[in-house]
Amino acid sequence: MDAMFKLDGRVAVVTGASRGLGKAIALALAGAGADLVLAARTREALDETAGEVERLGCRALAVPTDVTRWEDMQHLAEATDGEYGRVDVLVNNSGIVVEGPLLETDPADWHRVVDTNLHGVFYGCRALGPLMVRGGGGSVVNVGSVFGEMGVPNVVGYCTSKAAVAHFTRALAVEWARHRIRVNAVAPGYFATDMNADLRQDSRGLEYLQKQIPLRRLGRPEELGPLVVYLASEASAYMTGEVILLDGGMAAR
Repeated sequence: MDAMFKLDGRVAVVTGASRGLGKAIALALAGAGADLVLAARTREALDETAGEVERLGCRALAVPTDVTRWEDMQHLAEATDGEYGRVDVLVNNSGIVVEGPLLETDPADWHRVVDTNLHGVFYGCRALGPLMVRGGGGSVVNVGSVFGEMGVPNVVGYCTSKAAVAHFTRALAVEWARHRIRVNAVAPGYFATDMNADLRQDSRGLEYLQKQIPLRRLGRPEELGPLVVYLASEASAYMTGEVILLDGGMAAR
C-alpha cells in the first residue's frame, strides 16, 4: 500500500509555494519523494522553502513567478524543462482574496482576484501541460475553496473565481483524459495561514468562525498535504474530474 503513495523520481511544480498551503503542499510532495519546482513572487521566501525541500533529500528549483503573467508562466515551464526535462505533477495553488461589498469593489481588485485565482490556473495548465503530454501523462491538482461551493457575502469575486476553478477542473479532466493526465481539485475550508492571520487574532471573530465549522477548529496547513500527495500518486490512478472538500464539515451544514 505504501508504494502506491510514493513519488520517487517524479517532478512536481507548485505555485504559491513560498508560504501557507503552498509551502505545506510542497513539503508533503517532497516527503513522498518528489523533486520540486517552486513558484511564487518572492525569491527570499521561495529559497527558504527550497532549503526545507532539500533537507528532506529532494531537489528543488526556485523560480520567481507571477502567475497572472503569461510570460512568467512560460518562463516557469522553460526553466522546469531545462532543469528536469519533465513534469509529472502540477499544483496550481496561488490565490488571493479581496474583501468588501460588491457595490464598493474597485474593478481593478475584481480583476486582480480573477487573474490570480482563475487565470493563473489556466496559465499553469496551458504552459506546463505540453510537458505532461510529452511525458505520457501526469496529475494536475488545482486548489479551489469551499467558498466555490457556497454563497458568501463580501467575497463575491473570490467565490466566483473558485467556483470557476471547480468547473475548469471537471472540463479539463474530460479533455485531457486521452493524454493520461488526471485533473482534480481540492477545496479547502478555513486553514490557519497568513491570509486569515488578522481574523485569528480577533478572539471573538475566531470563536464565531469556529462555530460555523462542525469540527470546531481551523485546519492546519500540514493536513492538506497528504490529500495532494494522494491525488498526485498512483493511489488515485482512477480518479479524475473530482473536487474534494477538506473543510471540517463546513459545506455539509
